[in-house]
Amino acid sequence: MPTPAASKRQSFTVSHLDTAHFDAGLRSYARYRDLGMTAATDGAAVAHVIKFVPPCTDEVRQWHTHAVDFQMIYVLKGWIKTEMEGRAPEIMKLGSAWLQPPNIKHRVLDYSDDCEVLEIVLPADFKTEMF
Repeated sequence: MPTPAASKRQSFTVSHLDTAHFDAGLRSYARYRDLGMTAATDGAAVAHVIKFVPPCTDEVRQWHTHAVDFQMIYVLKGWIKTEMEGRAPEIMKLGSAWLQPPNIKHRVLDYSDDCEVLEIVLPADFKTEMF
């Protein structure tokens, strides 16, 4: 039986680093490189590379949740210190990956000046609640 994401229209897309642009996006402390998956999946998924803008501030450290079906993050460069509700803070470094369950309360505590992550989220359009 097809999953909701698989039942959406999908088309081929490609994103090359040498033609990529990092733009302002969801948060002022990050720059986003859209990988084109939202259009290619008819909104079923979004994938982007996020470059964090130093320094880490109190705005970044706010607890929040995302109303998603799936959210995975993979560290491409540097490190990021995160905290998930019910777990001790953890430093994720180059090559670390984690799954954030739907609506889990979480926050970023700190990150390196060169921190970059790949984030994949289903669906592409989701709500964030701040605490």
